[in-house]
Amino acid sequence: MTPLPAVPAARRPRRCVLFMPGDDAHKIAKGAALGPDSVIMDIEDGTALNRKQAARDTIRSALGSVAFGRTEKLVRVNAFDTGWTREDILSTVAGKPDGYVVPKVESAETVQAVSEWIGQLEALHGFPAGGIRLIAMIETARGVLNVAPIAEADPRVDAILLGSEDLAGDLGATRTREGWEVFYARSAVVTAAAANGLQALDGVYVDLQDTDGLRAECGRVLGMGYGGKSAIHPRQVPVIMDAFTPTAEDVARAQALIAAFEANQRAGAGAFAYEGKMVDMPMLRAAQKVIARAGAGTG
Repeated sequence: MTPLPAVPAARRPRRCVLFMPGDDAHKIAKGAALGPDSVIMDIEDGTALNRKQAARDTIRSALGSVAFGRTEKLVRVNAFDTGWTREDILSTVAGKPDGYVVPKVESAETVQAVSEWIGQLEALHGFPAGGIRLIAMIETARGVLNVAPIAEADPRVDAILLGSEDLAGDLGATRTREGWEVFYARSAVVTAAAANGLQALDGVYVDLQDTDGLRAECGRVLGMGYGGKSAIHPRQVPVIMDAFTPTAEDVARAQALIAAFEANQRAGAGAFAYEGKMVDMPMLRAAQKVIARAGAGTG
């Protein structure tokens, strides 16, 4: 019998990535205590212009003192064209973050330059080569147009994060609850990510009181293939984590479909009918991904 195709190896789960201001040690510790998959300590938009160095110092200290547990430690640096990106990395890399989030990426060259700097610093500090990961943020029209080469720019890239609020501003669009103004960009990002085996992460939901709207948006982007979403407030974390974690019923359905597929393979059948639907290889892979997501959320 031909072995079942394996689902691609899962990267670490990033169902919810929580932004916290980099100059506030208390908020960083509070964010880590909530247990999101990732905390992004922000030196960019979340930090005032006159607080950039304070944020660098606070993040470097937090990386060595905060109990992050299983939560990934990420740092969002300033955009490449500000000229501050290198200093942001130099000031924080000794704390050995798990990765850096690079905002407003518009070209593969930006990703490659940042990766080269990190590689030099990994060697200097004796860190494993390639261990510090990169997440590229797409937040401009030019970034959307170039998302395919950005996604394949460097092996250090783990995920593409859509910055829908900044993108809408760049487009001159009005943000709506339905999100049609950024639908093309969402599609472009998730397609480029999937083509390169990367995670696609959705942007923030700015209405902190609208829990129903946040949950609905999570459902929409999950259906598009996104693996997670950004949070800008602690109260959003449980909603997002729950939305991107398969339920027991989801897992049971996926396991049953995989079992039926295996049985039909042993019987020499290819595509087959299951619960009124035709099942073939794409549906098998989808079921395998549900199992992988469930395992990542409990491991």
